[in-house]
Amino acid sequence: MSDTQVDAGKRRFLLIATGAVGGVAAAGIAVPFVGSMLPSAKAKAAGAPVEVDVSKLEPGAQLTVEWRGKPVWVVRRTPEMVAQLEKNGEKLSDPGSEAPQQPDYCKNKTRSLKPEYLVVVGVCTHLGCSPTFRADVGAADLGGDWPGGYYCPCHGSRFDLAGRVFKNVPAPVNLVVPPHQFVSDTVLLVGADAKEA
Repeated sequence: MSDTQVDAGKRRFLLIATGAVGGVAAAGIAVPFVGSMLPSAKAKAAGAPVEVDVSKLEPGAQLTVEWRGKPVWVVRRTPEMVAQLEKNGEKLSDPGSEAPQQPDYCKNKTRSLKPEYLVVVGVCTHLGCSPTFRADVGAADLGGDWPGGYYCPCHGSRFDLAGRVFKNVPAPVNLVVPPHQFVSDTVLLVGADAKEA
């Protein structure tokens, strides 16, 4: 074998080896880069529906879950709380829930799928504060004729136990009712439209 033939063989080997190493390196760089463009598991979970077990929720009590980075309140209303909703009409800005703050299947007097359960996003429609749950009917610090509901201490907005806004407060519209459905008598799925059930 001559020196030229040995050099050509080495050259071919080095070209093939260098090309293979370069290809592996390119793939090694491309995989994480492409992967970084996909949504993270946390981002996927943030928009995913949330299951809520309401079996242990006492009448008159509220529980909070997180959906899409916002608090969602689930209140188990007593029969008295539901009856009070009928009496609030004249005091409310939008008693018939005409503004599109709820799915069509919740456009009723209780703004819910089941009168017993209220499901609302816990963010004031004025400036995004978080109202407090005040079920204490007749609270003197809220005017003495308080029918129970939500009070936003930041600017004084008030909402009844259907999340409907009272007149003459800063909040312009009712609290948002998120899409939701009952998958059983005791399990609520927040974030999944009842029409898709």
